Amino acid sequence: MKRTTVFLVFILAIMGVVGCTKSVVINDESQKESSTVGTGSDQAEEKVAEPAECMAIIEWVDFLMNNDIKYYQNYEATEALETKQLGGKVGEVAYKLDGNACTGHVSINGDAAYLPVGTPIYELKGYKPEFRVVADNKIYEVNHNPNAETIGELMDIEGRVLKIALESGYDGSHIGDFEEVVSAEFVRELLPLKYVGFEKVYEKTKHESGVFLRVYLQDGTSFRMVYYPQANAFTAGAFGTEKLKELIMEQRKRIKGAAGL
Repeated sequence: MKRTTVFLVFILAIMGVVGCTKSVVINDESQKESSTVGTGSDQAEEKVAEPAECMAIIEWVDFLMNNDIKYYQNYEATEALETKQLGGKVGEVAYKLDGNACTGHVSINGDAAYLPVGTPIYELKGYKPEFRVVADNKIYEVNHNPNAETIGELMDIEGRVLKIALESGYDGSHIGDFEEVVSAEFVRELLPLKYVGFEKVYEKTKHESGVFLRVYLQDGTSFRMVYYPQANAFTAGAFGTEKLKELIMEQRKRIKGAAGL
């Protein structure tokens, strides 16, 4: 998948949008959750009742759901994994949405957008499985965890952050890094925030442009966060403190100024 396509899919995913242009639908299921637990064959059999043919062509965001946690593939800044990096098996794909599910599908445990049925889901050594898992040699990162109470519980990144950087909201390119001391302060302020989920944040941010940030981890991987200044909120599912807002906006001004933007 090209970077521009990935960036578009990411935008649609964080906005929780199910977009439709004529017969093409990009669907991330971010607005539909299920309390059904388990990945057994009984759930897979229930799926057979879905329409055999859709009137729309669906492009799913690459996600999987396991133990009531929804994960999205981390497309960028992740290298090929080695077998020694895999931990214990934590689940298995029971249903592949692509080519089988239609619009209006409600995800349950064992669902995956593109992974074949039977694909094992493993822990990624060094991280809690609530944050990251591995399937088909790809890292999948938490998008929603109903059991998390703070961002620190949602994201297993304490003591793992190398730096925070500012990215272009236009094409996702790197603009500049936060100062080292500010990166550390950013993480200290971020992790205790109450996790409220994307939907509550979206109610306050749906008409606002965001500040694109990238969190670089010490193992060489990274992930993107979007911050909305007016709502003082993150698409990760939390509202920020005034201190966080000050840190982000000051660094954004400094970095863009140095870049001549």
